[in-house]
Amino acid sequence: MDPAPLAPERLGPRLAEILLLVGPLYRKSQRLVEDAEGADGVSVGVRAVLDMLRVHGDLTVPQMARAQSLSRQFVQRTVNDALAGGWAAVRANPRHKRSSLITLTDEGRTVITAIAAREQGRLGTVAGDLTDHDVDACARVLTAILDELRDVRV
Repeated sequence: MDPAPLAPERLGPRLAEILLLVGPLYRKSQRLVEDAEGADGVSVGVRAVLDMLRVHGDLTVPQMARAQSLSRQFVQRTVNDALAGGWAAVRANPRHKRSSLITLTDEGRTVITAIAAREQGRLGTVAGDLTDHDVDACARVLTAILDELRDVRV
């Protein structure tokens, strides 16, 4: 393994290899969420909203949209689904009158905790004798790509 950083003409093709894996990985993980027994009708979008709230606490729709690189309108529709399911609630935002905070309900916390535990259990069976170093390197690479593409609108 060469410890020297890759030159741009070599780095680009290598990172493109990773991006070709991300699409199928994303679609398969979506299927895992939507087809899971006990998912209680939670869509992939709602799952993402609930998980953001579980990890980061109360957030506004614009904050969630920025973090996910999605339109506010799309995130609002997804939040509306979470509200309708009883998994999230709206509360006043002391910092901004017109942008309410979205918070997990007790039911939402129970649902997303179960979904996350099921996913983590399934991912824990990944073969390959992966180490913390391997996972750290993967996260570092994906974060670097995401940071580089941060200003690309979707």
